[in-house]
Order: sequence, then C-alpha cells, then structure tokens
Amino acid sequence: MGISRRSFLQGIGIGCSVCAVGNFPPGALARNPQLAITGKTTFTPSLCEMCSYRCPIQAKTISNKAVFIQGNTEAPLQGTRVCARGGSGISLVNDPNRIVKPMKRSGPRGSGEWQVISWQQAYQEIAGKMKAIKTQYGAESIAFTSKSGSLAGHLFYLAKVFGSPNTFTHASTCPAGKAVAATIMAGGDLAMDLANSQYILSFGHNLYEGIEVAETHELMNAQAKGAKLVSFDPRLSVLSSKADEWYAIRPGGDLPVLMAMCHVMITEKLYDASFVEKYTTGFDALSDAVSQTTPAWAEMHSDVPADVIFRITREIAAKAPHALVSPGHRATYSQEEIDMRRMIFVLNVLLGNIEKEGGMYQKKGAGTYNKLAGVKVAPVLASPDVSNVAKIAAKRIDLVEPQYKFIAAGGGVLQSIINASLTQKPYPLKGWIMSRHNPLQTVTCRPDLVKTLEQMDLVVSCDVYLSESAAYADYLLPECTYLERDEEVTDMSGLNPAYALRQQVVDPVGEARPSWQIWKELAVELGLGQYYPWQDMQTRQLHQLNGDHGLYNTLHEKGYLNWGVPLLYREAESVRNFMKKYPSAVMADGDGTYGNQLKFKTPSGKIELYSDQLEKLLPDYGIPRARLLALKNDEELYFIQGKVAVHTNGATQYVPLLSELMWDNAVWIHPQTANQRGIRNGDEVWLENSTGKEKGRALITSAIRQDTLFVYMGFGSKAGAKTAATVHGIHCGNLLPNVTSPVTGTVVHTSGVTLRRV
Repeated sequence: MGISRRSFLQGIGIGCSVCAVGNFPPGALARNPQLAITGKTTFTPSLCEMCSYRCPIQAKTISNKAVFIQGNTEAPLQGTRVCARGGSGISLVNDPNRIVKPMKRSGPRGSGEWQVISWQQAYQEIAGKMKAIKTQYGAESIAFTSKSGSLAGHLFYLAKVFGSPNTFTHASTCPAGKAVAATIMAGGDLAMDLANSQYILSFGHNLYEGIEVAETHELMNAQAKGAKLVSFDPRLSVLSSKADEWYAIRPGGDLPVLMAMCHVMITEKLYDASFVEKYTTGFDALSDAVSQTTPAWAEMHSDVPADVIFRITREIAAKAPHALVSPGHRATYSQEEIDMRRMIFVLNVLLGNIEKEGGMYQKKGAGTYNKLAGVKVAPVLASPDVSNVAKIAAKRIDLVEPQYKFIAAGGGVLQSIINASLTQKPYPLKGWIMSRHNPLQTVTCRPDLVKTLEQMDLVVSCDVYLSESAAYADYLLPECTYLERDEEVTDMSGLNPAYALRQQVVDPVGEARPSWQIWKELAVELGLGQYYPWQDMQTRQLHQLNGDHGLYNTLHEKGYLNWGVPLLYREAESVRNFMKKYPSAVMADGDGTYGNQLKFKTPSGKIELYSDQLEKLLPDYGIPRARLLALKNDEELYFIQGKVAVHTNGATQYVPLLSELMWDNAVWIHPQTANQRGIRNGDEVWLENSTGKEKGRALITSAIRQDTLFVYMGFGSKAGAKTAATVHGIHCGNLLPNVTSPVTGTVVHTSGVTLRRV
C-alpha cells in the first residue's frame, strides 16, 4: 500500500504540534533547550533499546549537543544499519520533557499532581510501604512487572529476595504464544535462517514494520535472491505489499488454512517422512486431527480459495527443506492461539527444515558449542547473583489454573493481576512495582486495569517518561536512557556463540539512574543488601566473564564478539567446516551430519506433534482442533491492530522525533464499508463495543477487508505526558475485552466493534 506522509496527513486532517506535558514541580523535568550532552566523542559500542530486539549499535556525542547512532559493524548481520526507532535515541536523550528527579504523588492518584523528593526519601517511603504490605498480606501481595529484556532480571531478582513469586513481563500481551507453543512441541524456541530460505509463508508476521534490523535485512536478501514470499493478513501490510502473493485472510482464519496445508502435506505424502519418523512423536494423532480439514473446509472459514491452498502447499513442499513458515511473535489473534502457533511449527516439521539451510534451528550457546568442538571455544557466562535465596512458598497468581504453567515460567499471565486484584483471589494484591512498563497501553480492557491500579496500596513506576501507567503511580523513579548506562553481558548466540554489551555513551541527565542501581539501592533500604555482593556493573560484568580481564577489555572495545563458525546439525557441509576448524570435535554420523546430536527438551526427547502433558492440562488441546470461536457478532466489524515501523507499541509515542513522524493511528476502512455508513476520508468516526468507545479519524483504503477495521497500536492515551502521538487516535486497550487464550495465557487482540461517523 503506497501512502505518502503528505497524503497521510491530508487523509487524517491533523497538524504536527506537540502538546504540553502537564504540571510538574520545578526541576522535575530536563527542561533546558540548550541542554549540553556530555559524553564520549569517539564511537562507543553498545546495544539499542528502542524496541525489544536490542540491536548492536555504535554511538558518540557531537559538539556536546547530540548523539550520532549507527549499527555496530562488529556484528556480522547488523553492519551500520539502524531503523527509525534506533536512530531516534538522540531525541530520547535530548528530550526536555524527560523525568530526571524522583517524585511523589501529592494529589489523588492519576491527578497529575507531584512533588520532587530525594532518592533517599523515595527509598525510605517505598521500602516502608513494601514492608507494611508484606507484614499484613505477605510478600506475594506485591506484583513486579517489567518490559522484557536485560534489566527485567534486576527487578525480578529484587522480587525474589523480597519473597514475591509474582513477576511478569509483557510476554502475554505480545510474543508468548509462539514461545509457549515451541516449548510444548520442541522444548524451546527455534530461530529462522531467513537469508537462505527459498520459500517463506507469513501469517501476520510483519518484519517490514515490526522491524528487527538483522532479521529484516535477511528477509530482504532472501527476496533479492529469488525467495518467494506469501503473506496471509487481513490488511495489506508493508510486508504484504512486498510479497509475491497476498491473501486478505479472515481474522481468525489462520488456523483453518494451516490445518488444511498440513492435510495436503500428509494426504499427498509431500512431507519429509524420514525426518518425521526419526525426530517426532504423535504423527498418527496429527494425521487423524487433520484428516477432515480440507482446503475446501478452510476456504469456508478463511476466505482463502481452496485451489490457492493446494497450490501453495505443493509449491513450498517442492522447495523443502529450504523453506519455512514464519512463527511470528505478534499479539494473539484469537483464543485458538495455542493451536495456531503449534500448527505453524507442525508445518515446518513436515517440511523437514529443522537444522537445514533456509529453515529453522536451535541456537548454539557456548556450552553446547564447546562440547561438540571438544575444546573451549567460547566462554560460558557465570551468574553474579546469590544462589542461596530462600525458596518462595506462595503460589503465583497465574498458577491458580495449571494450564498456564508454561507461560508462568516465561513471563507470566500479566493480565492475571487484574483478576487477582478485583476478586482478591487467590489472595489480595496490594502493590505493583513496574519498570519500563506501560500496561495501560498494552493490556486489554483498560477500564478494569484502571480499577486495579486505583485500589492498590502502593504503585511505583520506574521510567524515562510519565507514561499513561506511570500517571497512576504513587512514586516516579527516573531511569536513565539506554545511552546513559552500562549493563551486563548479553548472550546473542545464533548459529554460533556470541555476546554483546551495552555501554554508557553520555552522562546521565539530572538525577536519573539506571534501574539496576535503583533496585539494588531499594533492596539495601529493605535490609536485603546481603544478596547484592557486587559493587557496580563493571564488577558484575567481570564476574560474568569469570574474571577474564583480557576478554573484558576486548568486549568493551568491540561491543560484540562471536566465536567459531556457523553450525547446522543436519547440513553435511556445515558439519565438515566445523570439524575442520576443530579437529577434536565430536565425530560426524555416517551421513556426515550431526543428526544424532539433535535433541529436544521434551518428555520424549523428540518434537511432540501430540503432547501428553498438554492433554493433561487441558483436554482436547493435545491435538489441534478447529474450534473457531466467534470473535464478533453479526452486527460488528472485526477490530485488529498491529505494529508500525516508527513506533514500539506503547513505548515510543513520547519520543519527540518519533511522535513527529507519526502522531495518529487513523482507522483503516474499506471504501465499500465507509460508503455504507456515509464516511469520507478524514472524517471523525466512533468505534464502540461493550468494553469501551473510541473516536478516531477515517483512512479510506482498499488495502483492508470489508468486514475489518485496523489501527496501529500505542496511541490515544488517557493520562500521562501529552504529546501529539499520545493525545490523538484510537486507544486499542479500550476496545479489547479481558479475554485470555487457553494454555498460552495471552490476551486476545481481536474483537468486534460497531462503526459510525461522528
């Protein structure tokens, strides 16, 4: 879809003006337009944090006024490339509306009234209230939430030593469905070898808008080399516009199409029978489950023509094993999430693409790689945290139902905070400490979430900005930006071991501190200092590297280190190169591969197409079944959302450069749908359902299904800092009910809404 910036502005009829931030006491914000940015004037390698991918970068200050950012050339797949979000880090650092001093709420919660306090006062008062909650209700009555990433571990370590099991990332609002499915089937996640793939299917995984620089570049290279890309998406996304074929699939229709493709693979014997026999269990149960899911049946539930399903299945099978179905990681489409994601992995298995070029593979960390090489190729990182912390007896609030055990171990069911708080079951939740986290933008059913926050005894937000969620806090703790802090060594391993390091580039503004330091100092105030034997981040890094000063210095100099050669277990040439480099390596199998080294951390040690443990957790989920639950009623339109290349969901609408690039999320409406309701391009429209009501601007386009409305996520904030991108547009969470998908524990990001002109 080709929409220029000019035509977009004309279509939605708004101008680019930034609104005032609100009322803050003197000195609370970095409000100095001539702010000097002091820091390193030569390139310092580091890691980006404008989204969840953490791309390797290099940065330096220029004339004490700005920061220049590019990719780190030491990372082979990165080069000097950064995306729009990555380049906007200069705007984040320089933003005069950042919070730079600790603050305490001085009026009613959410009123926007604050007073500046010292760090010591903040620590003392927060620690006092945490102790009071622990005494009356137990440590488990405080929830700790963080955006996923390196610093989440520091907040969760504080929770652990404090005694609370209730730690949550944003996983249940975005990537958990894929991860849970991979864990159940294969014992862990699998990565994609996109660059060498010859045929790629995408079910809503939009790498040209949800950009991960290295992976997006690999997809571009694959297409440049002739790989065919087929996209199934209700709208013409940027990826769909670059695909060879696009099918406007009905929301929720992904599972039927996937099951039909598996039906064709099996009935026409197109699958890799030798791979299935050696590495999987449950094939007969799978075969029975898809025996009736024909392409004709799938067409009725997806609007994808049966002949297209037949043809594409045969085409991708002909390119196997150098072909793949992208697992994706976007938010949950429907309550069939577990089966939809599992069927994606099943289709990859039937292609026999595991550990093959252009397929999927297990990441090769240092421990595994060294064992195969017969020598120490790469260092194995040590944990700097104290191990003898007392075991927590209290059960997590999201483990009331055993079906959520997989996600509870990897991010948790974040929205269970709402249920536990409002029902007081399994026990009362009285405190919420969040770090770099804006649940009011990413969790469904905003009205219930507001009630949850309002009844808490303590809410603490550690962030760079007064986000929508931070506006409901009792205490605001100013965190450094990622360019103002050091962090521990990060494992970046893929086909071979690799580590990277985030390093401070500029001096912190005001009194902002890195969150690892904030949680460490709060722990000391809580009387838990014995669990923090390391003095600073440099000490922690050196401990991780087992005291190797030479490696420590090299990693700081380059920022990214990788060892060895890429290794795919089932590619003979890859194994030959590995054995040539390491003469003491484990001997290859008779066919010249490491096929016998391919193991899976499942009860059977194989890929489980049928899962006994899943069947015990939730009957009828052990094998894929097309339940196809309704997502809307007959009078409503489907309401779906997605990512845009210049924003990261609810996190970047406060950043000046990104807010200026895109400050509204116009409602995509098909011309026929608009015409039936008398709606013209740029008109104000109401979207409404039983959860809430939102007003937005119409963007009339044929790049969307007639029965579907689409908006980008992260706009329309009801509280917090006021920027052009936060005050305009549709707030998605206000139109999505509090519905949780079975087993994966993810929120359902598809609902039904009515549409009318204002």
